Amino acid sequence: MSYNWKAIQNGSDIRGVAIEGVKGESVNLNTEIVDKLAKAFVYWLKANNYTAGSPKIAVGMDSRISGPELKEAFIKGVKDVGGIAIDCGLASTPAMFMSIQLDDVKSDAGVMLTASHLPFNRNGLKFFTKDGGLNKSDISAILKLAEGDNFVKSSEGSSYSKDLIGYYSAWLVQLIKNKTGEDKPLNSLKIVVDAGNGAGGFFADKILKPLGADTNGSQFLNPDGNFPNHIPNPEDKEAMNSICNAVIEQNADLGIIFDTDVDRSAVVDKQGNSINRNDLVALAAAIVVKEHSKSTIVTDSITSKGLTEFIEDKLNAKHHRFKRGYKNVINESIRLNEIGEESWLAIETSGHAALKENFFLDDGAFLVAKILIEVSNLRKQDKLIGDLIHGLKRPIESVEYRIRITESDFQEYGVKVIQDLAEFSSHKNGWTEQSPNFEGLRVNCFNSKEAGWFLLRMSLHDPVLPLNIESDVEGGVGIIAQELKAFLEKYKGLNIDALS
Repeated sequence: MSYNWKAIQNGSDIRGVAIEGVKGESVNLNTEIVDKLAKAFVYWLKANNYTAGSPKIAVGMDSRISGPELKEAFIKGVKDVGGIAIDCGLASTPAMFMSIQLDDVKSDAGVMLTASHLPFNRNGLKFFTKDGGLNKSDISAILKLAEGDNFVKSSEGSSYSKDLIGYYSAWLVQLIKNKTGEDKPLNSLKIVVDAGNGAGGFFADKILKPLGADTNGSQFLNPDGNFPNHIPNPEDKEAMNSICNAVIEQNADLGIIFDTDVDRSAVVDKQGNSINRNDLVALAAAIVVKEHSKSTIVTDSITSKGLTEFIEDKLNAKHHRFKRGYKNVINESIRLNEIGEESWLAIETSGHAALKENFFLDDGAFLVAKILIEVSNLRKQDKLIGDLIHGLKRPIESVEYRIRITESDFQEYGVKVIQDLAEFSSHKNGWTEQSPNFEGLRVNCFNSKEAGWFLLRMSLHDPVLPLNIESDVEGGVGIIAQELKAFLEKYKGLNIDALS
């Protein structure tokens, strides 16, 4: 029976359905598949010269209920072809990369079993080498090896366990101590954490408490793959409301929220205001520019006009708005450095933030560590973390619509729609195409009743045209949306109900 290996590739990750009986979805990521992926990864590491002998592969998981079974399958697969598996138990995605860097572990590669913020029945795999996370082409090569299933069994494989999160947490604690010059830099500060029952609960006990913080009132720290309280996702409105309310109820100085596998995060200030999306980008940029004044800040394509003005006018830095996709943003920042343009931060509005000083690893806990260092330093000046983004202009309205493409060749159809809209926009009074622009079509709308912009682009993976619209006047988004709806109505291969 043939298996559709390509169906489980999600860009530079593996994603699939791991639990049956949910919404009629069929399982396509089970122990047999994961076993073959493990063997393929061992072979791929050897073929690409990441190890001279038997590769040592650190294996961790988030709190998903399918995690333990799939982790054991991966460890078995590694051992069966002569590899050495390091069982790291419950871990975070960034920690799996750090297993390669930390002297206490020193693996050759790391693998994290996670599906990030996706529903509880999903799972997946993220792969790391010393060069960082694998790219799309690397995943394709591993899937091809798995599909070939030409593996030779070996009796030389082995496994052992390591407390990776313990070592990783100690490293972050020492980093914060060194940067602040204090043993207890968070002493007398009340900081609440919301882990959403994902893998981030360790941050309260293993990082904040040793630094002196009071973490009473933190919530949903226990791992529970059913995610009974809210989705562990800083972009989720319910999740953000939950941590904002907790900060107010606990009279806390700061709130911290992580996604399931801790590669994304957001914070909440003392007044209960969320610092997320454009605000988080602005905060991270402000912190980085204090240390590296000439840094270019690379972001994804949907960041706001106000953010660009903040980075360029307030921080006197350069904003390089690129494409959606955290790997795209990271790789662009790396590319800029390679050609001599200094770039210390690559960040998506989703919360993926990668810093040059930290191997360009998108690490939610590391970003929070940088924020905590600032919290400690600002306290000495009687200032708060929100002061760093004073002057950031926020739009009055901001909406994302998702326009589904019903044509079978959705890529070609979507590109044609975008090209036609560019032609239409070029002749419309008060509309000007943004240049440079690296993804889709971004148009600035200068008419007084619109006063905003829109971006129409192709989804990274789905037959969808995401449409982002922002406006600085009430009702502006609706006016722009109706103009676009009138243009798009002639395309029978689009479902534009979202614009109604």
